[in-house]
Amino acid sequence: MSNLDTAPQETVCDGRAAAPGPVHELLTGREVVLGGTRAMAVSRTLPNRDRRMVGAWCFLDYYGPEDLTSRPGMRVPPHPHTGLQTVSWLFAGEVLHRDSLGNTQLIRPGQLNLMTAGHAISHAEQTPVRHSPTLHGVQLWTALADRYRHGEPHFEHHPQLPVRAGNGTRTTVFLGGPSPARTYSRLVGAEVALDAGADDRLPLEPDFEHAVLAVSGDVSVDGVALSPGPLLYLGTGRRDLAVTADRPARLLLLGGEPFEEQLVMWWNFVGRDHDEIVADREEWMGGTRFGTVHGFDGDPLPAPAMPTTRLKPRGRVR
Repeated sequence: MSNLDTAPQETVCDGRAAAPGPVHELLTGREVVLGGTRAMAVSRTLPNRDRRMVGAWCFLDYYGPEDLTSRPGMRVPPHPHTGLQTVSWLFAGEVLHRDSLGNTQLIRPGQLNLMTAGHAISHAEQTPVRHSPTLHGVQLWTALADRYRHGEPHFEHHPQLPVRAGNGTRTTVFLGGPSPARTYSRLVGAEVALDAGADDRLPLEPDFEHAVLAVSGDVSVDGVALSPGPLLYLGTGRRDLAVTADRPARLLLLGGEPFEEQLVMWWNFVGRDHDEIVADREEWMGGTRFGTVHGFDGDPLPAPAMPTTRLKPRGRVR
């Protein structure tokens, strides 16, 4: 998914400011509209003004449940990416992915789409013509470490993923741990479905920092009541996480080893300095490095104008 801000701000991140122990920080998202006045709105909780990364996770858009009976759904034109992996995960509905490597893939709930940008890739996403009446999901990015970010782009689709059954919970691990997907840092991404009366402890890596997003229903996470909307940052130092629910609920668990490199995020590029971002933008607007996305009915997304001042490091935590 693209960052469709017409005037995106630079974000410079590093993982050295991860909380050195268990904490509870509630991070409120901001609404971003993906397109025109009738387009779909998302809640963006990463990057957040107060905490910009969780491990290598650097971008989190949450959308839905969106009623598509009278709305167009998702329509994100071809756009570029560098230095990251995009992670598409649905709770309801379908999204059609096309990329400059020639891949066309329909994504359904419980299936992972993982696109590694490397030095350059472009893709488009949209609601297919025939689709379910509801769309509900998340779009995530993970930052690639410097030694991997100049590599060749590639794409993976995983319809079958490992599941952990707990006391009233069912955890699908889509990234990290037992997941078959290729990753470039130690991290975890999982969906946790909770039955009515669920009372479980989810195993965690104590050197990871973690965060949880409720996506449906009400759930208690480490004693904190959580409803859909904000992201609950949990810090590091936890070997497990208590989760309970009186009624059926669902949450997203993200975590990872604190990301030790500084990076600059601007629009759809993850780089390291101003000049690199300028070069990426110029190549997208007039070059061939990002390839061509075939099959999308519409023009590629133009890059916003660069800011009038140089992109500068600002630290990860406000």
